Formats: sequence, structure tokens, C-alpha cells
Amino acid sequence: MKLALKKIASCALLMGVSTAFSQTCLAVPPQDVLQLSASGAVQVQQDLLVLTLSATREAPEAAAVQAQLKQVLEAALAEARAAAQPLQMDVRTGAFGMSPRYGKDGKINGWQGRAELVLQGRDFARITGTAGKIQGMSISQVAFDLSSEARAKVESEAQGKAIEAFKARATELARGFGFAGYALREVAMHSNETAPGPRPRMLAMEAKSASMAADAPLPVEAGKAQVVVTISGSVQLR
Repeated sequence: MKLALKKIASCALLMGVSTAFSQTCLAVPPQDVLQLSASGAVQVQQDLLVLTLSATREAPEAAAVQAQLKQVLEAALAEARAAAQPLQMDVRTGAFGMSPRYGKDGKINGWQGRAELVLQGRDFARITGTAGKIQGMSISQVAFDLSSEARAKVESEAQGKAIEAFKARATELARGFGFAGYALREVAMHSNETAPGPRPRMLAMEAKSASMAADAPLPVEAGKAQVVVTISGSVQLR
């Protein structure tokens, strides 16, 4: 530390003598600076169900495929909107795409398309029940998520854990290197959400299957997610 102070003092004197010397002094790296990071995590129940229904159609002409998908999607939207409720079940369209189908000769011999409808919200029974009533579309994907309200409730708790872990780690490392303590230089924070296990869950099932009635609700069960806050930065050992 004393050596570092001597370098700083020498540089202060040289800065008044020459620009070249001052540039050399500015290049002196900081001394006794430690980079570190620490995280805090809180586990919370996932409270959002995201259910995707899809329909595929094929025809020789692209216009015919588009017309068929449009008809199916409009009917599905009408059914879903009748049961929609803000936050409990929101309705939106998903991906809508067309692609050519090629024959053995490499020429286009038809078209295929796919349309999606997404039901999302906190009322799992309402969402699965509505999905079972929609005709012409099958359930292709089920995923669970965390609402912004649920995340906000636990993010401050995770942040507090991350800060305490950062402080404890900085104190431990400072003492390990023979210093009495430290002072913060700079710090940054970021948060993310992780969910253990596979997600989303892909389903290979038709809206009307032999094993279940068309209007039977799909059994679903949400898991837990972890809200993780990470604190990273540098400290000046002293």
C-alpha cells in the first residue's frame, strides 16, 4: 500500500512537468482492488399457465390453406374470448406461418400452414376447460411462468440476501488477504428467474382424443421457480 501511495505522489509531481509523463502516470493500475460477486435466491410457486393450441392445414394452393386456418382461428378466438377474464385468462394469437411442400422432382406441389392460439393466466381451471371446448385446434404446448407481481414480491427479499452475501464475502476475502476491511468502489445488480426441471412441456395430443372427452379439462400442475439476484462489483481493500 505504501508503495502505491509513493507512485501516486510521484505522478502528481510529474504531471506538471510533461504530458508524456502524465500519460504514463494515468496508466498506473489501481492497487489492492478485488472483484467479486454474490447471489441471493428465493423459491416461489409459479402462478401463470401458458397454454398453446395449434392447427395445421395442407392444400394444393396457399390461399386455400390460409382461408382454412383463418376460419379455424376465428372460431377458436370467439370461443376463447367468451370465457376470457383479465389476468385470470388472457387470449392472444400466436405464430401464423405458411410454407411450400415439395415433391420428389423438387417442384412445389402444395402448401402447409400452422396457426396458434395462446391462453395465459392464473385461473388454470378456466384455461384448461376453455381449451377443451375449442374445436379444430389441438393443445401443442403447456408451460408455466411467474407473474410480474409474484416476482416483485420476492425480488426484494432475494436482493437483500445477495447484498448480505456480497458483504460477507468481501469481509472474508479482505481478512484473508491481511486487510482490516474494504470500501465499495462500484457495484451492479441483475436478476433472473430459473425453473428446475424441463419446461415448457410439449404435448402430442389432439383436442378430441379417444382417451378423453373433447371438453374435459387437461390436468396441469405448476412447479416452483427461483428468483435469483446477483450482486457483482469491486471493493478497495484497506
